Formats: sequence, structure tokens, C-alpha cells
Amino acid sequence: MTTGGSRPGETRPKRRLRLAWIVPAGLIVVALIVLAANGVRALPAVESFLRSYPGVSTHAAATPVGVPAWLAWQHGLNAFFILFVIRTGWQVRTTKRPSIFWTRTNTGLLRTKNPPIRITLDLWQHIVFDTLWVINGILFYVLLFVTGQWLRVVPTNWDIFPNAISAGLQYASLDWPTDSGWVHYNALQLLSYFVVVFIAAPIALVTGLRMSPGLSAQFRRLDHVFSLPVARKLHFAVLIFFVAFIVVHVTLVLTTGARANLNHMYAARNDTGWLGVWIFVGALLVTAAIWVGARPAVVRAIAARSGRIIHRKR
Repeated sequence: MTTGGSRPGETRPKRRLRLAWIVPAGLIVVALIVLAANGVRALPAVESFLRSYPGVSTHAAATPVGVPAWLAWQHGLNAFFILFVIRTGWQVRTTKRPSIFWTRTNTGLLRTKNPPIRITLDLWQHIVFDTLWVINGILFYVLLFVTGQWLRVVPTNWDIFPNAISAGLQYASLDWPTDSGWVHYNALQLLSYFVVVFIAAPIALVTGLRMSPGLSAQFRRLDHVFSLPVARKLHFAVLIFFVAFIVVHVTLVLTTGARANLNHMYAARNDTGWLGVWIFVGALLVTAAIWVGARPAVVRAIAARSGRIIHRKR
């Protein structure tokens, strides 16, 4: 879709030119960060700081060791759902003139007093994957606290902050932290996982509910403290945060001992065998197959089982 009467072909070269600068500019920024981090680490005061705070914070004595099988399954399912949440969320945001809509069939257990609201098919997909992600997340929270695994991702000592700075300097200087994630996460990992689980995910859920077509009208009384524009901006900011986190997370997993890391995350075992790699590859193949197979015709057929599909001419 274009504006101002310009033809689509006129804007593509400009977009390609902008994209062509992203990769080299990103590499230059990374190189500057690495050089700066190594320069800072050479300072005597920083060397002393790194010796005092090696990057691992103090852990509670009851902190469990290892990754249980349920956590490996939860991680895999969460990775699958969040990718499709991001994909469908981006489709909702970027589709300017949707032509396919869905209306819930107001029968059975889901029957409501007020008539169902018509939503776009992209939004229907987004809500479906959001729901699956939330269900998986609720189960994750329950198991996290029942099994004591929360101690691995919740800071319990103030030394988490200087140790996180230390770990960040080690990553930035390409001198990777050598601690084992099977025993405990380094301070920067712990803080990152805490933010993802207990801050970013709840913000995504709350802002999503605030924007929901069926609920936004009921929340109008909150407009003066939590308006729809604010919810939209926060929701999009969380989406960008998740994308950035996934890129960094996957990069570090694959560059800091891929086989050991993938065994921890996907096979729930502490060795350098290939089982975790094969499970990860299998998960990627399944995700790719569903990603490619989720074509409009397929999505329409699935959505039609629970509602009415409406086509609008563009």
C-alpha cells in the first residue's frame, strides 16, 4: 500500500537501500562495542572490579541444580508459541486494509448475551496463539514455584547488579563467562530471564487484554490512567523486546557451547552429546512446516470451525 500516488515499484529501491545498510552498520556497532569493552577491561580499576564480582551472584542454599524434564518441554513449547505470537502480531500491525474477518459462533458454552464482535482473521490467529502461550505460561508459573525452580530466575541478593555488569563486560569483550548454566545462571542471564518471565510477559498480557476488541469497551473507565494508545505503544515495545531477546539468546546459546546448552534446554541432561541438538533441529523443522503451512486458505478453514468467515472486497 502506498501513499501520495506513488507506485509500489518506486519505493522498493529505497527500502532495499535502507536494508542494505542495516547489516554493515550493525557489524560496525558490534565491533565498536567489542573494542570499547576490551579497552575498559584493561583499566586497573575494572580488572579489580571483575575479580571482586566474577559475574555470578550469591544464590540461596535451596536453589535447585539442573533442568527438569518439564522445564525443557515448557521451554520448547514457549519458543514455538512466542514465534507465532510475534508473527501474527506483526501481521495485525502491518495489514492496513484487511479483507477477511471472523465472527464467533454464539452457541454452546461460549454463548454470550451480547452479539460477538467481528475481528480480522489475523487478529483471530493472534488471539489463538496468545491463548496457547498464556495457558503454557500459567502451567509454567505453577510448576516454577511448586518445584522451587523460581530460585534460579529470581534475584535473592543485591550483588546481582554488579555481577550482571561484570558478565555484560565479559560478553561484550568476547571473553565469555565460563560458569555452567546447569548449576546456576550468571547474573546477567538471571536478570534477563527474570525480566522476561515476571515483567515483559505480564505487560504483554495486560496490554493485550486492554486492547482486546471484546474488553476494551469495558475498560473505558481506565482511559485516564491506562488509555488504548498507551497500551498499544507498550504492547509493541514488548514485541520488539521479545524479538531482541530471542536474537541475542539464540546467538549466545549457539556460540557459548551449543551442544551443552541445547542438551540443557531441550534434553534436560548435562553432557555434550547430540540428543539436544537433534531435538532442537526437529523442533525447528516442525515450526518451519507449520509456519509455511499456515497459509490464508488453511487458517480460514480452521477458523471457520468456530465462527463465520466474512470476505470484504478491497
